[in-house]
Amino acid sequence: MTDLQNKIRENLKTVYDPELNINVVDLGLIYDIDIPEPRTAKILMTLTTPGCPLHDSIVSGIKYCVQGMEEIEHADVQLTWEPAWTPDRMTADGKKLLQGF
Repeated sequence: MTDLQNKIRENLKTVYDPELNINVVDLGLIYDIDIPEPRTAKILMTLTTPGCPLHDSIVSGIKYCVQGMEEIEHADVQLTWEPAWTPDRMTADGKKLLQGF
């Protein structure tokens, strides 16, 4: 992972799932961060459930967060359901936070 991809991943820790109050990185929702061309980021992500009522809010938060970075002008956020999200995708920090939920 490049320095810019790592920086994007760190910035995404400011975007939270409003229902669980855990950031999208620690929740394991971010599958891939790609920089296909200069100043463009492509984020591949999932949600905890296909029927997530806060889908638009989370995706908008991710776009706003990434496009707010000096190095990025455009962020393309794509949803995937494969592989399906499970709690195993969460980081150790995310699992600790979920236990307190």
